[in-house]
Amino acid sequence: MTNFADPVVLEGPHVRLELLSIDHLEMLCEVGLDPVLWEKAIAPLQTEKDMRRYIHTALEWHVQGTALPFVIIDKSSASVVGSTRYANIDQSNRRLEIGWTWVARAWQRTHVNTEAKFLLLRHAFEELGCIRVEFKTDSLNTRSRAALLRIGAKEEGTLRNHMIIHDGRIRHSVYFSIVETEWPDAKQRLSTFLAGGQG
Repeated sequence: MTNFADPVVLEGPHVRLELLSIDHLEMLCEVGLDPVLWEKAIAPLQTEKDMRRYIHTALEWHVQGTALPFVIIDKSSASVVGSTRYANIDQSNRRLEIGWTWVARAWQRTHVNTEAKFLLLRHAFEELGCIRVEFKTDSLNTRSRAALLRIGAKEEGTLRNHMIIHDGRIRHSVYFSIVETEWPDAKQRLSTFLAGGQG
């Protein structure tokens, strides 16, 4: 069986996901040190040092086998436009989380995030044999919650007082999932959005 944390390149018509590395630091800083991106984040990335630490943490998790971090590349411009990852990998129970996703503002509400989610979900269910893929988001992040419902994820519940974020606010986290029997419908939804040019 393929190790869930083995590096892989996932590629669609418009987006390529490849393993995050420290070589991406400068490109991620160019698009990712935007305060608006991190308004609801647990720990905002404000400086190159923050981004370097973000990358190192992701790579440490990868070495431990609990995560597979990617950069998101917009193929038309050959630009690194964000990052995402598989995390909380539990191979014995064939589940993982998709998260730690951010996309630079210039590429938001485009095909980028939708196609990245499609590539990650397809690989998880069709290549890795996952029976569950989960997502979590801040209860106040209504945009993220609506986007997850739109792709066919099911809301499961709220973990109250789950995290303390950078400004001291206590965050409640809402969990969503797609299980293997729901993937065909979610795949069709995502395929329809992408075919219609919807972000």
